[in-house]
Amino acid sequence: MTKTLDETQVDSAEVTGAGKARTHAYAARSPESGLAPFEIERRALRPHDVKLEILYCGVCHSDLHMVRNEWKQTTYPVVPGHEIVGRVTVVGDEVKKFESGDLVGVGVMVDSCRECSNCRRGLEQYCTVGKTLTYSSPDRITGEMTYGGYSKTIVVDEDFVFRISNELPLAAVAPLLCAGITTYSPLRHWKVGKGSKLGVVGLGGLGHMAVKFGASFGAEVTMLSTSPDKEADARRLGAHKFALTRDAAEMKKLAGYFDFILDTVSAKHDYNMYLNLLGTDGVMMCVGAPPAPAEVPIFTLIDQRRSLAGSGIGGIPETQEMLDYCAKHGITSDIELIDIAYINEAYERILRSDVRYRFVIDMATLR
Repeated sequence: MTKTLDETQVDSAEVTGAGKARTHAYAARSPESGLAPFEIERRALRPHDVKLEILYCGVCHSDLHMVRNEWKQTTYPVVPGHEIVGRVTVVGDEVKKFESGDLVGVGVMVDSCRECSNCRRGLEQYCTVGKTLTYSSPDRITGEMTYGGYSKTIVVDEDFVFRISNELPLAAVAPLLCAGITTYSPLRHWKVGKGSKLGVVGLGGLGHMAVKFGASFGAEVTMLSTSPDKEADARRLGAHKFALTRDAAEMKKLAGYFDFILDTVSAKHDYNMYLNLLGTDGVMMCVGAPPAPAEVPIFTLIDQRRSLAGSGIGGIPETQEMLDYCAKHGITSDIELIDIAYINEAYERILRSDVRYRFVIDMATLR
């Protein structure tokens, strides 16, 4: 039977005043502190809220950027995590979409204005008033900072909660909530599919999903990598070709070859080398977010009417579409499951590109 906000017993949490509940988490208190056990307070359920027990949480490179304040937008203490899979434990009185026991997911955002032209089009990720991020973002109603998925529980409005299939391994589904939709959305927007020649830059958490989706959509996929030892994995994931970007002769042969390039790299790199691989009207879609600005001579774009574009996550309808597509086609992330106590070491390994291809925290290890 579905629980409502009138019930105060909440799993793994200590109920405090006004229906709020304390729960365990991992937080950073400064850019240099690293992550450590921390106690947070989740809000009392509003009528349309869903509370879930978090089972798994993916570790995104943006978590590292935020923990270390590399984008200069972090508020401390910060509890990262926006690739969340869990099970509903309690719902508000007016919730229509979910009930206790449902498997659900929460991604990068937990609210938006709901009224601007983008929100009305299902593009909440581009809310012109400002979306509320899953962590280190002010709640639209109270102004209190949000806390993410490196925790036992979370409370989210039902409109920003996704249905998760029980046909796929849950831990491997978690990264779809960011790495999955971040690559799915631009490929769909620019209509990458049969007949398209797609280059993917970087075989990491984002890149390996781009290869899987590109191949599934029917494109010819070429992995563009600095690491020759990534070739076997790239082909296993669905890439039809592999090109070593350090090989000048190979890059010269690929000049003007691609219709689309999806750049997933979050470290500083030369955009122009990849732009020159695009043919006329080719599009380079950037989903990685290096801290340093890119330098692109405008004639690199003018010469063949090329486009350099950016893309964020998808909106709520598109994210659910992506999850349903993955369930239908058996697509998940390749993961390494870790205890939460390992998170600081995991961050260091992310910086060394030493993960194939996404860390996922087993939240049962947070006690």
